[in-house]
Amino acid sequence: MRKIIAAAFVSLDGVMQAPGAPEEDPTSGFEHGGWLVPHFDETTGAAVDEMFARPFDLLLGRKTYDIFAAHWPHFPTDPDAEGYDELNAAIALRFDAITKYVASRSQPALDWQNSELLGPDVPAALRELKRQDGPDLLTQGSSELLQTLLAEDLVDELRLMIFPIVLGKGKRMFGEGAQPAGFRLVKSAVSPSGVIIAAYERAGAVETGSFAMEEPTQAELERRAKLED
Repeated sequence: MRKIIAAAFVSLDGVMQAPGAPEEDPTSGFEHGGWLVPHFDETTGAAVDEMFARPFDLLLGRKTYDIFAAHWPHFPTDPDAEGYDELNAAIALRFDAITKYVASRSQPALDWQNSELLGPDVPAALRELKRQDGPDLLTQGSSELLQTLLAEDLVDELRLMIFPIVLGKGKRMFGEGAQPAGFRLVKSAVSPSGVIIAAYERAGAVETGSFAMEEPTQAELERRAKLED
């Protein structure tokens, strides 16, 4: 079976909008586009390289697909070309070659090679893809799609880079519709610029416990009663 791996750059308050550039997604008046760039260092670059090293197909919402399609197919991959960068050129070549599955409420033209539109019932289409043999399905950006994945309990792994900033507003990774789920930390690191790099695997249901006294005090009973008012 294939896994769905939700990968995201997020702020401390969970915002993931426009990490790469001011023009990336300024919708709803978002003014902090490009917040990732000052914190990107050798350690975060190595983490990105590691994430893309194993086989995967991309799973994207339409808006992120449009951002990627306007960038990666046009990135210079010739070492002698102006603007060439080895890491990004490798990503561009990889993204060109793999399948891009796109979730959209409309019927957009997908001109980037190896792009496929998911059916109108995205959760059903993804459950079918997960049952098939093939590489894992890796999300990038796509905050609206992530809301669907989390609401439908379709996420098997989380790959997060948590940046040491608070953005206050913007599109967030986790919304009110996310299903409760337990995850297990399987790998972590901290970059010199303070980015927490963490990988989590799904670990069943949420477990709970209690630090309360076995016999509640009268004050505690009164406190609980007030909560019911």
